[in-house]
Amino acid sequence: MVAEAVGGVITGSLALLADAGHMLSDSFSLVLALFAVTIAAGAATARRTFGYKRAEILAALVNGILLVLVSVWVIYTAIGRLDDPVEIMGGGMLVIAVLGLMINIAAFLVLWKGGGESLNVRAALRHVLGDLLGSVGVIIAAGVILLTGWDPIDPIVSILISILIAASAWSILREAVDVLLESVPAGIDSEEVGRAMAAVKGVKQVHDLHIWQITSGFPSLSAHLLVGADDDCHAVRLKVDAMLRETYEIEHTTLQVEHVPDTSPITLEVP
Repeated sequence: MVAEAVGGVITGSLALLADAGHMLSDSFSLVLALFAVTIAAGAATARRTFGYKRAEILAALVNGILLVLVSVWVIYTAIGRLDDPVEIMGGGMLVIAVLGLMINIAAFLVLWKGGGESLNVRAALRHVLGDLLGSVGVIIAAGVILLTGWDPIDPIVSILISILIAASAWSILREAVDVLLESVPAGIDSEEVGRAMAAVKGVKQVHDLHIWQITSGFPSLSAHLLVGADDDCHAVRLKVDAMLRETYEIEHTTLQVEHVPDTSPITLEVP
């Protein structure tokens, strides 16, 4: 980051300065992500019964916002450079960009191995991926400048990189907001789950069904089940619970079970 910042000033490259600014936000983001993972591992308390698991989601949200802000700043600055091109030292720009690419590839591989289902780590990974793409873009821009002397390629590449970064940030922001708004997790159809629950032998009615995520990879479900008057409500609950765990990988469930007369029809109500 320091090398790119100094090199950007010396060579006059906005692409290097933009990548340095992005790496600065990444440095903060990676520290934030690590802090969130540490906090999320803490035990639950009487006040926070789920512990601090959503600290990772909050960190992902902040990281996504940072990516957008950096992208907007780079695009704004690049547009100014298009109207007033600056002479750039392509050789120094190329050397520093290659160094940055090597470091970003190493960081990307480390986070790729540990990404898993954590939205927080995936957000950090997107930051590093943005840096990696930035380094590639700077290398291309430096090559064009060295071969043709066309300096406007530098702000143009900066804008393209920023658009890619902003698009990546949007998916992170959308996922984080979905978790915070307790939306149904991606890949799960609440109506399908409700029908599968209603199909379990003994279940007469399913209503007040809710499916959400506590944090990445931690889906939860609550529902009210009505079973036949002669059915064993505890046995039915265990069957439904086992079906949800085996079919939909939903392990954290809260099922309220009550009896109804045998004449009650089998129905499903999904909000």
